[in-house]
Amino acid sequence: MKAFVTGASGFIGSNLVHELVAQGHRVKALLRPGSDKRGLAGVEFEGVTGDVFDRKLLEREIEGCDWCFHVAASYHLWMRDYAPMYAVNVEGTRNVLEAAGKVGCRRIVYTSTVGCIGLPKMVNGQFTPTTELDAIANEQLTNHYKCSKWQAECLAMKLVKNGLPIVIVNPTAPAGPRDVRPTPTGQVIVDFLNRKLPAYFDTGLNWVHVRDVAAGHIRAAEKGEIGERYILGNKEGNWTMRETLAVLEEITGVPAPKRKIPYRVALAVAHVNEMISFFTGKPPRAPLAGVRMARYKMWFNPAKAIRVFQLPQTPPRQALADAVEWFRANGYVK
Repeated sequence: MKAFVTGASGFIGSNLVHELVAQGHRVKALLRPGSDKRGLAGVEFEGVTGDVFDRKLLEREIEGCDWCFHVAASYHLWMRDYAPMYAVNVEGTRNVLEAAGKVGCRRIVYTSTVGCIGLPKMVNGQFTPTTELDAIANEQLTNHYKCSKWQAECLAMKLVKNGLPIVIVNPTAPAGPRDVRPTPTGQVIVDFLNRKLPAYFDTGLNWVHVRDVAAGHIRAAEKGEIGERYILGNKEGNWTMRETLAVLEEITGVPAPKRKIPYRVALAVAHVNEMISFFTGKPPRAPLAGVRMARYKMWFNPAKAIRVFQLPQTPPRQALADAVEWFRANGYVK
């Protein structure tokens, strides 16, 4: 197959390009001018310079492709002006999906986020990981990133009703190689390695190997049902932050922090950080959006993707170990 990939220089996008080529597919990748291409080193693909706002370019370059993977997104937990993020995540998504539909792509895979799925609920004293059927409540759309991605996902579903062959995937918290920027979850690992985590916040994530996320995208194109969404996660990956740090300690030998930060303290620090950022223009180290999200156990159940298209299930410990190895090998550890 010939695949068109947006966001190809990003964490998931670069791993998707590598996985597509490894499986024998041809790839055309959309890259913004000046993109950091380190994650694409060593893989052969056809590069296209442009962005998601150039509709004519999108139609021209996607034509002839069997699959379109729309992975590109603006992911920020703090900005002085959020309008550009909504433009990329909503209008940019409209442009890519409609262009791919117009030129006849057989499958269009849209990369959403588990931030568009309802959060786990307490049942009999335990958190129950949620599934694709759990709708997100308005009060859980706690930041502009989640709001923009929710609007984009609703747009994708509307376009399905208009006849576009769209499948939606919702990755959890990926870890592994090629996290160039790095992502917020990757930054946790980098900060741990550099001993910049004196304490931790009591949150929970579903860790998944980024290679499994990439493979899940391809299997969604091959076997996913149009109009359905699939959580790309790991059934054994629902860990508290304390459990995550303990595993990182075992892998690296770096002592894990023992102190837990109370929510109210973290929230107060975030308020101060954002006040400073308003004047400096530099992103806060602890944005309010991140603290508010971290208040919840973001645990999810990927059983549907495992059942429908046999989503790979690399152990989460291996995902963290591969991330550590890549960060160390690429100069992130000071």
